[in-house]
Amino acid sequence: MSYDFDLFVIGAGSGGIATARRAAEYGAKVGIAEFDRLGGTCVNRGCVPKKLMVYASHFPDLFEDAEGYGWSAVKSSLDWQKMITAVNNEVTRLNGIYQRMLDNSKVEVLEGYGKFIDAHTIVVGESQVTADKVLIAVGGYPIKPDIPGIEHAITSDDIFHLQEQPQRIVILGGGYIGSEFACILNGMGSEVTQVIRNEKILRGFDEDLRTEIQQAMGNHGIKILNNSQLIAIEKSDTGIKVTVRRDGESEETVVADAVSLAATGRKPNTQKLGLENTKVQLDAEGAIIVDKYSRTNEENIFAVGDCTDNINLTPVAINEGRALADTVFGNKSRTMSYENVPTAIFTTPEAATVGLTEAEAREKYGDAVKVYRSRFRPMYYTLPGKDEKTMMKLVVDQNTDKVLGAHMVGTSAAEIIQGVAIAVKMGATKANFDATVGIHPSSAEEFVTMR
Repeated sequence: MSYDFDLFVIGAGSGGIATARRAAEYGAKVGIAEFDRLGGTCVNRGCVPKKLMVYASHFPDLFEDAEGYGWSAVKSSLDWQKMITAVNNEVTRLNGIYQRMLDNSKVEVLEGYGKFIDAHTIVVGESQVTADKVLIAVGGYPIKPDIPGIEHAITSDDIFHLQEQPQRIVILGGGYIGSEFACILNGMGSEVTQVIRNEKILRGFDEDLRTEIQQAMGNHGIKILNNSQLIAIEKSDTGIKVTVRRDGESEETVVADAVSLAATGRKPNTQKLGLENTKVQLDAEGAIIVDKYSRTNEENIFAVGDCTDNINLTPVAINEGRALADTVFGNKSRTMSYENVPTAIFTTPEAATVGLTEAEAREKYGDAVKVYRSRFRPMYYTLPGKDEKTMMKLVVDQNTDKVLGAHMVGTSAAEIIQGVAIAVKMGATKANFDATVGIHPSSAEEFVTMR
């Protein structure tokens, strides 16, 4: 049977575009559908604009630190409108780059939602196309809890388009998105209250990492209401009132200018795809079930990225997509490895991690686990006289001497752990770390000098 496309991709985010371009390199005729801007969550509502705002939030501390090095005091204020406009202009620039990349790869872009009529037929707006292979790469979306007044809250997607800086903001949720935005807005001068359900932020990360970041956030002026359950949101003359129940008993009300549902969860964006017209199966949370080759129950339909709810990171979606294209169109069969995937949390202080947490390692290897930990004040903070700490940690299997995990909280953690991740991925031992000469003076050298 003749099809319009060898591959048709639904969703032009990082995973979808990476797959489309790689398949086109192998000579496949490729089309892609997108109802919004190119680049998906990462470029438009996530990694890129968020990291630019992280940079913006650091300048007040840098101005202050400079005085310790002999520079005169700097009096400066944030022009929120100028900052947010510059951030969104950069996003627009990147959209243009993605369009040019797809054009250069001869990938045809169709604007609109993609919906299955059957396993090989997709409707996009007023158009109907057929494809031999179809990739679903539609990502996820933020969800709102069903509580009174929830319409007064914004999601993390909306923060990038606020026209005025909220002087008081309540961040709901203790995941990495909520924690990052709490730090960003605190750094920019907003009064921040973060409401979390658990004792600590960043559930699932290493316990020492969680403790270190939460303590630092408190030291920097962020008020964290832990063990708290959101009850209601109400608009009043004085602002937006957020009522929470703490420790299952007492109630507390916080008044703010804005309430952000930054980390109350995301769900796979699979509701409007017409999957009922295919054999594609979903799990209980609406995520698409795939095998190790990203193939669904429908032989010609694949899925990558956040809509599979595997590891929801942009580089993972890209790698999944390229592995799929290599396998299906390049005759180079390979799969994505989910072992030792590094990640970063762009809080202040920054954190990054790769491999097993201490708890995961002890569950798997028991008493054979040995932990090496270091906590110190980096040289940078000595002259400003600040008590900022860096924490580094290695988790090691004593039976094999293999490094099972590496965790860091502190300046440039992401840059440092990216290099450490190569060693962990290769199966390096603690002896290999010890045999490596450190770069002095640097914080990174601590990873090869811990005893």
